[in-house]
Amino acid sequence: MRKYLIAALAAASLAPVAASAQSAGEIRRGQEEVRRDRQEVRQDMRRGDYREAREDRQELREDRRELREDWRAYRNSNRSAFRAGAYYGPRGYQYRTLTVGFQLSPTYYSQRYWVANPARYRLPAAGYNRRWVRYGNDVLLINVRNGRVITVYRDFFWR
Repeated sequence: MRKYLIAALAAASLAPVAASAQSAGEIRRGQEEVRRDRQEVRQDMRRGDYREAREDRQELREDRRELREDWRAYRNSNRSAFRAGAYYGPRGYQYRTLTVGFQLSPTYYSQRYWVANPARYRLPAAGYNRRWVRYGNDVLLINVRNGRVITVYRDFFWR
């Protein structure tokens, strides 16, 4: 009886770990599907097969939607990972909603505001001359050469 009890406790303690690993795997597979769908659309357009390209675009939209849902489920099940400390902006900081193309002052994307480990939050790699930056509870992908906002994820961090 004691062995069964210990085995049940061990299984119960490992179940949440297995669930989060499965979710991470789903996200990875979803990203691969989106990449493949993009390639198929490009190939169809090069060949001039517009009907097939339209169908592949629809599949691409569905896979992107599914990927977002998987990511949201991961975020909801791992709330502690998305609880960042208080945000203290530069002098004179006042939050306002930013959109793609907005140009930030360099003080807003200095090293103090960088997201140190984007993979921890399942953010894609930033790329050359780009940086993930925290802005309030949002996360922005910034072109560090000119300060332009490339991507915005609103309410990224839990309050």
